Formats: sequence, C-alpha cells, structure tokens
Amino acid sequence: MQSQTPFLEDWLRSCSGGGAGGEPPPASHTSSTGRSILHAWAILREVASAAPPPESGELHSRCLSALQTLVDSRASLHVADPQVKLLLSILSSPSPPPPPQSIPAIFRLLYIWARKSTRPSPSLLQSAVSILSRLVVSLPGEPFPAHAVLLLGALSASPAIAEESRRSCLELLCRLLQEDLAMGGGLTEGLVPEVLAGIGYALGGAVAGDYAGRITASLMGIWSVAGGPRASLLHGLMILSLLEWVVAGFITSSSMGKIESLCGFFAENLDPGKFPGFAVIMASAGILRAFRRASPNSKLKLTPPLKNSIEGSIAAVADHLISRTADESISGDDPEGHLLLQCTAIGLARCGPFSFHASVLKCVCSALLSEVFPLLFFFGRILQRRNTDATELTLDQVKAHVGGVLFKEAGAVSGVLCNMYSAADEATQKAVEDQIWSYCEEFYRSHRSVSFQLRGGELGSALDEIAEAFFLMVVLFSAEATKKKLTSKLPHGVHSEFSVRVLVSFSCIEYLRRIRLSEYTDAVRGAVLAVQEDPAACTSFIASMPPYSELTNLPGSDLPAGVRYNWAEDEVQTARVLFYLRVIPTCISRIPGDIFVKTVAPTMFLYMHHNLEKVARSSHSVFSAFVTSGIDSDEDDDLGLKEKLVFYYMQRSLEAYPERTPFEGMASGVVALVRHLPAGSPAIFHCISTLMEKASSLCGRAMAEEEDLWKNWQGDSEPCKKVLDLLLRLVTIVDIQVLPYLLKQLAWFVGRLPAEGRNTILGELHALVAESDDVTRKPTLVSWVQSLSYISSQTEAATLRQASGALKNGLFDAHSRL
Repeated sequence: MQSQTPFLEDWLRSCSGGGAGGEPPPASHTSSTGRSILHAWAILREVASAAPPPESGELHSRCLSALQTLVDSRASLHVADPQVKLLLSILSSPSPPPPPQSIPAIFRLLYIWARKSTRPSPSLLQSAVSILSRLVVSLPGEPFPAHAVLLLGALSASPAIAEESRRSCLELLCRLLQEDLAMGGGLTEGLVPEVLAGIGYALGGAVAGDYAGRITASLMGIWSVAGGPRASLLHGLMILSLLEWVVAGFITSSSMGKIESLCGFFAENLDPGKFPGFAVIMASAGILRAFRRASPNSKLKLTPPLKNSIEGSIAAVADHLISRTADESISGDDPEGHLLLQCTAIGLARCGPFSFHASVLKCVCSALLSEVFPLLFFFGRILQRRNTDATELTLDQVKAHVGGVLFKEAGAVSGVLCNMYSAADEATQKAVEDQIWSYCEEFYRSHRSVSFQLRGGELGSALDEIAEAFFLMVVLFSAEATKKKLTSKLPHGVHSEFSVRVLVSFSCIEYLRRIRLSEYTDAVRGAVLAVQEDPAACTSFIASMPPYSELTNLPGSDLPAGVRYNWAEDEVQTARVLFYLRVIPTCISRIPGDIFVKTVAPTMFLYMHHNLEKVARSSHSVFSAFVTSGIDSDEDDDLGLKEKLVFYYMQRSLEAYPERTPFEGMASGVVALVRHLPAGSPAIFHCISTLMEKASSLCGRAMAEEEDLWKNWQGDSEPCKKVLDLLLRLVTIVDIQVLPYLLKQLAWFVGRLPAEGRNTILGELHALVAESDDVTRKPTLVSWVQSLSYISSQTEAATLRQASGALKNGLFDAHSRL
C-alpha cells in the first residue's frame, strides 16, 4: 500500500469518500505541457539570480505564477537535485527574501522531491533541514505550518537522511504541532490532510526516542484546539486510513515493538476528556483494519492481548457515550454525540470482526437508527414544513445523505449489529430488540403521514431509497434474532412476547417489502409458529392492530388545503393491514370471540371494499378462516356469533360486487359458511336468498344490455354467470335441510329465464348431477332436474311460471320429510 501511495495526503482524501461532511476531495491536478514546466523553472532561476530590481513586485508575481504551474503538474513532475538547490537558494536568499505567499509552494515542490526521488542527496537533505529550521524560527506566525509539517514528515521518513538531521526534523515537527498548530496557526479544514500526511510519514519512518508519543498526542489533539478544524466524519475517516497506512508499514517491516508502543499509547490515554473520542475510535479501527488486510504470510499477527487493548479503546468511548446519554437518544443539538455514533458505526464496519461489548453494541444500534437511517429526522422536517423552500431543503439533505459514506456502509454496519448481537448477553439483546421494535412502530406512524402527503414525487422516491435499506436491516436483524431466541431454552412466555414484537414490527415496515427474501419468510414463519401455541400471544398480536378510528382517519397530520383523507388510498396503512389479514388466519382458532368482534371484524369488513383485489381477497380469507374455526360467542342466543356476522358479510360482499368484491374471495366465504354453520341455520337461508337476488339483478341487467347474452356467455367473463355457478355448486354441498329451499329458488329463477337461458342452465345442471356421487341427495336431484326440464319445455310463459311454482312447492314438501 505504501509503495502505491506517493502522496499520502491525496490518498487520505480519496479514502474519506467525500460527502461525509466537510470539504469533498479536490479536483485532479491539471497537467501542464513540458514547455510551460521548463518556462516555469527558467523564471525561478531568474528570480534566484536577480539583483534587487525596482520592479520587485512584478518579479514576485511571476515567481508565484511559475511555482503554481509546477505544483499543478506534481502528478507528472520530477524534481531533480539541481532544481532542489535552486529552490533552497530562493528560500535562503536574504535579498530579496522570498514572498511569504511563495513559501507553501516551494515546500510542496521540495516535498515532491523527497517523495519521488529514489536516491536523494544526503547533503541536500541536511541543507533542507537546516534552512527549514532557520526559516520556521525567523518567520513565526506565518500561515505555512501545515505545509512545513508535510515536508518535515517526508524528510524524516527518507532512508538517506542522517540520524542527526532526522532528529532535527522530528524536533521541529513536534514544535510546530505542539506550538504553532496548537494555537490554530494556519490549519484550515482544507489543510488537514497535509498535516495528517506529515504525521503519518513521521510515524511510519524510523521514529527515535519519545517522538512517537509526542507526535501521536499531537495528532489526537488537533481537534481540541480553539479555532482549529471542526471535528467531522470526514476527518475521522482520514484518521482511520492514516493509522491503517502506518500500521501496515509496521507489519510489512515486522516492527512489532512500534505497534505495541502505538497501541500502548491509546491504552494509557483512555480518559474521554483527554483526546476527542471520535479520533480514538477511528485510530483504533484503523489499526484493526491494517491487521485484517495484512497478507496471510505476514510474520506479525494480532495477538489476543493486543486486540483486547485496541478494542478496549473503542469500548471506553462507547461506555462514556452511553453513560452520558443515560440510555436516551442523542438529541439534535449534540453534534459530538452524533459524530461518536457515526464513527463507531463506520469504524466497526471497516475494521472487521469485533468482540462483544454491551455499550458498543448499543452505540451501533443507535447509530443505525439515527445516523445511517435518519428517517425520523427527515419525516419531522417534512411534517413541520410551511413552504416549498423547506421541501427543497429536505430533498437536498436526503440526496446528500444517500450519496454519503454513512448510507453506503449501511449493509456493513447492519452486519456488525447482527454479529455482535449473536454474541451478546440476554439483557443487552433485549435492550437492542426493544430499541429496534420501538423505532419500527414510530417509523410507521410518521411514514404513514409523510407518504400520504407527498404522494410519491422526487422527495418521496429519495426517502424510499433510505427506507428500503432500513427494511433490509430490520429483516436481517430479525432473522438473526428469531433464529437465536426461538431456539434458546428461554421460558415459553419470552418466546411468545418476542414473536409478537417481531410480527408487529414487520407489519409496520411491510409497505417497504419489494422483493422476496428467505430471511423475511423464515422470521415470519418462526414467529407465527410461536404465537400459534400461545392464546395470550394471539390476543396480544390482535390487540396491536390499528383501531378502526385510526384506520379511517389520519391523526395528527396537517394535510394540504383541499386534500381529504381516504383510507383506501393510504398505501402504507393498507400494507400493514394486509400483513395482519394474512397472519390472522394462521392463529384464528386461538382468538376469543369477543376480541374478534371488537378488533378484527371491523377491519375485515372495512377492507372488503378496498379497491386492491389482493387486499379484499385477504379480508374474505379471514372470514372463511373465522367460520371454519372453533370460535363462537359464549352468549346463550338463538344465533351464534358466526351466524350473526354472516348477515352483514353477505351485505358487504354483494353490495360491492362485481366492482370491488373479488368473486373468488366471496365464493370461499360462502362455501365456508354453508359447510360449517349448523344444519338449517337461518344464516344459510339468508345467504342463498341474497345470492339469488343478486343473480336475478345481474342477469336482468345483462340481458337488457345484450340480447344475445346466452349465446356469447363465455365462462368467467360475466359476473352473473359466476354467481349462478356458485349457486349451482351449493346444490351439492348445502345440508339436507336447506337443499329444498335452494332448489325452489333455482326453479323459480330458471322459470323466469328466456328459452336460451333455460337451456344453458339446464345443461349445466345435468352435468352437475351426473358428476355427483352423493347417494343421499342424487336421487332427489335427478328427479328435480327431470321435472324442471319437462316444465321448461312448455312454451307459454304463464304455464311455465305456474308449473315451476307447483314444482318448487312439491319439492319443498318432499324434501322436508328427509
């Protein structure tokens, strides 16, 4: 890695990712032509050899322009020893003295020489150090310490430099760090990479005596200086990359003593008030990352004591953060707390496997919810908006976050959470679970309001990108937690309570599910199986359903003028209700009747009229499961609970058919009630009666609109045909007490049809009876169909109606004796 990094400061900028906060990496350096480079050197020679002319201002301007041309070409520029002598002569010239503005550029060119020269002259190195020492002393307070630190670090790391000169470099570098830069001398945000690179060169070189500790202390204290750079995640990433670079060099050169010395420094300075916590976290993570990425053939390995020492540095900062916040979420006016969470998440995502520490796990969880997926923050900004500018500002913030390093590391941070959760103790696992489950419920409430207000759009799409990643995190964590908890030997009640929280959380994020995930399926299946075995858990799950008043209103939402809430258009709520409608049939036998009536039935009947077929069909499936279950009321009434609900079920189903009621869903409900209600139940008679009325209405309307209806009747294409098919199917499944009534209704209906319609229905009846193997009712059905066919052959309508009336009366008397 070191051989591929000629300029460490550029590599640090690239590793910070840009967009993480602070300044983005600078644009690539321009490439000058060979002619312009030669011309620039010529100007510098002219400056070095000139006597003090009266037009010194013009000469200084030409000098600055030439230096800038050379610095801009540094990617391809080679500075040879003669050119180094020229630059040193300009720096050491007392008359005319070099303009202060030119000193950073000259330092930069000398730095290029120190980094690119394979065999620099020892005498030139000594001269450069000597001139630098005099210049820094003679020009205190000038805005160039950052460039001086960069050059001194590069010189000290040169293998050709004499030991005495190396010590002079390091001494001067420590002075600049501890005095000039400690007073905020010229270190702006944009020059932080230069200072870090200079420190990296010094630490990675042959550091002598106690210089390593002094330099490291200065590194960690840069962000503690009043007026100095502001701590940010961008700087944290640079620190991580810097320590990774330094330690990688130690590993390559088998310098275990230097590694132990560096780690010992962090172990001895864990007081959170001594150094910024974010720097401690990222430096420790950089050391761990260097070992993780080292060659398998490396002689140096990360020993357990050393690993514990490094991880202990991060854990100490996490302990301080958790104790400071007293388990409360980080508030918006606590930038330090937010930065510590961000660095904990990124640091652990990049450093590889990390041992379990309760405080670290809690910090990772908080970082995911508040920093990686700051959805509640964005939702709050949107719900509080008062004008279009606020929306545009939020959109810019969301886009910046999506393009930032935190969001790009979401998958890796989620993996850290799952891995550390698996190794956690039960109490910490419970705390993390509660934090994630509670966040899901809070997310749902805000997401519902924001989604209904935005109705898509660019901002809605940008938020969905974050929300979908949040969904994946919750699913992966839930799958890991379900596998861990439901296979453990915890009390059964703990399993049930945990499973209910998983299902409720999944219902809150169901709207975000776009793809099929095995982790999702496994987690839901495991939770459902646990809930099925516990009636109390079933009741608790049902109690978590949104109440009817919430389903039909949008509480706490300030809708735009002219916009009214429509429950059927609330996609987020619909997705959550659909999740409940799909789970309820799996545990419906455990639900008490009064709970079903108060909580499930209102939602079931409401969503039977939803315009999405899958939602309406799921509502009918709940009713079918309810009818076939063992649920019933404890009341001593003539009608049971199921029979009471049938009357309203038929009303809700048929009044929306065929516009919204899916026929398959309604048919499953009708078949279920006919099969499972008590024999001769009035509810079954009511079901047949209302179906017959609906069939008469639909067929009458269809015949009025299309004279050749019976010729063009094509299977399932006609709603009236579907209802008639359902009635004909009931002939083979209704109990024997209801059969006469059904046959009477069918005879009456057939008698009112035109000849073509009668022949069509009779053909289907013949086929139905022929396929029946019910020896109890088949003789009656055969006699009935034969009689109906004979009557239908009569040509006069009056005779037909009179005969069909006699037939159904006779059939009713005959079947009443069965």
